Amino acid sequence: MTDIALRKTASWRDYYEMCKPRVVMMMVLTSIIGMFLAVPGMVPIDILLWGNTGIALVASAGAVINHLIDYRVDTVMQRTLKRPIPQGKVTPTQALLFACTICLTGMAILLFLVNPLSAWLTLASFVGYAIIYTGYLKRATPQNIVIGGLSGAMPPLLGWTAVTGSIDSGGLLLVLIIFAWTPPHFWPLAIHRKRDYAKTDIPMLPVTHGDAITKLHILLYTIIMVIVSILP
Repeated sequence: MTDIALRKTASWRDYYEMCKPRVVMMMVLTSIIGMFLAVPGMVPIDILLWGNTGIALVASAGAVINHLIDYRVDTVMQRTLKRPIPQGKVTPTQALLFACTICLTGMAILLFLVNPLSAWLTLASFVGYAIIYTGYLKRATPQNIVIGGLSGAMPPLLGWTAVTGSIDSGGLLLVLIIFAWTPPHFWPLAIHRKRDYAKTDIPMLPVTHGDAITKLHILLYTIIMVIVSILP
């Protein structure tokens, strides 16, 4: 298929899908929660608007990079087979340019309209997810989702720092709660999709250690999450 044909078949919906909108909306929600927990009163409207816009754009860029790095794997897994890049609707080059554009836009918003600390923490989260987790950890260790989950747990702290301009214990506690929640949220899906992961040689915990060990880990992290959630 030629680039011209690809451009004709690609639509805004394909780019929107690569942004993983439901995941990004959940991240924005936790960012908003972090903002409102950071201050006793109302969050400034400009910070609420621009902070979450910048975070959403950079998070969307990370999702697009995830699609880009994983597109060969996506052609094998039933759950991801119909994504835009495996379907030939968007080329890898187009995906990369789109990711760079929205990442730079989001970073500019955070740097100039929010504060530098929030911007750099958001960039660190982007690198952690898109580069370190997707590009390396996912294929390197059964604990990939645990280590890489730190990036996905960052949005409450990003919202917190957008308002306060500082890293405080309250924001870090919110990160810890979501960090502990991530494995028991993700591993049941990994059990369900174990055959797909096995075909792609991705060492998810159910593939390498079996369902029983994975369920034990789910229980342990659920207990940790409950304990962390009731910390003062």
